[in-house]
Amino acid sequence: MPQSPSLPKYLQDDDISQECSDLLPSLQCEQGWLGASLHLYQGFWVGPRHLKGVLACQRHFRAQDTDILLVTTPKSGTTWLKAILFTLLNRTKYSGSGSQLQHPLLSQNPHDLVPFLELNLYIEQDVPDLASLPPPRLFATHLAYQSLPQSVRDSKCKLVYLCRNPKDTCVSLWHFTNKLRPKDRGENSLQEALDRFCRGVSLFGPYWDHVLGYHKVSSETPEKALFLKYEDMKEDPRASLKRLAGFLECPFSEDELRDGTVDDILRLCSFDSLSGLEVNMSGKLASGEENKAFFRRGEVGDWVNYLSVDMAERIDRVVEEKLHGSGLRL
Repeated sequence: MPQSPSLPKYLQDDDISQECSDLLPSLQCEQGWLGASLHLYQGFWVGPRHLKGVLACQRHFRAQDTDILLVTTPKSGTTWLKAILFTLLNRTKYSGSGSQLQHPLLSQNPHDLVPFLELNLYIEQDVPDLASLPPPRLFATHLAYQSLPQSVRDSKCKLVYLCRNPKDTCVSLWHFTNKLRPKDRGENSLQEALDRFCRGVSLFGPYWDHVLGYHKVSSETPEKALFLKYEDMKEDPRASLKRLAGFLECPFSEDELRDGTVDDILRLCSFDSLSGLEVNMSGKLASGEENKAFFRRGEVGDWVNYLSVDMAERIDRVVEEKLHGSGLRL
């Protein structure tokens, strides 16, 4: 049944491939956070339109050894890390008093500068032209490790994974999806959101399986994957940025450490700086989301302002059970 043309692209689910249409009836289905359906594919929940991008990405993306993939579950600090990685990797091009180039972050949203493979590139085209992009190519993905294209797992490309406390992730996802829901669909209650989260039903969830997959690969092949915690980055952003630069084999020079390059990057990519830019106050992504929806608070421990003691304990019990024996503590 055709979708209303007034719906933004991220809520439309009729523009899907025949392969996707054939697959959907065989997949377990649940009501999603935005009102559209979610389907369980390879153990993780995706919407019909997302599934189109996932299938095309898995089939056609060819990773290069110099590629860098930023990986998160939704609402784990993705926007911030996109800004940081883009600025870190392009710091020579857009720095220095003699540079005549205005920094792209001042006029473009981080999601435009670091596109998602399965949510942007491979939804718009089955085989997007990526050959002209100079190395290192920087992409983002919400895909679980076992759902990554085989070429990513077989190559030497780098994976940067950012994990966030599950209670903050759940609350942030609740706020975010309510902002995106059409008004005629009403809002999800926090209890509804919590119930779904604790059952593992969230976009690219279950949260714990997603986190554990990348924690395992980072433990076994630390040269391949870097596992970061959002809370650690907020507590000591300078140390985290230097660690990132080292992992990506573009460490800061002694001159850069002396001249304030690290602090300049962090200042440019800060919540206050990015959220106050005109492009992020009034602009929209090509898929229809308002840029301002990606900037709320980003504070560690903000969940205490929303979750009751019982709600928080429920998440803690589920996550503790799922992470038991993994060595990972959140």
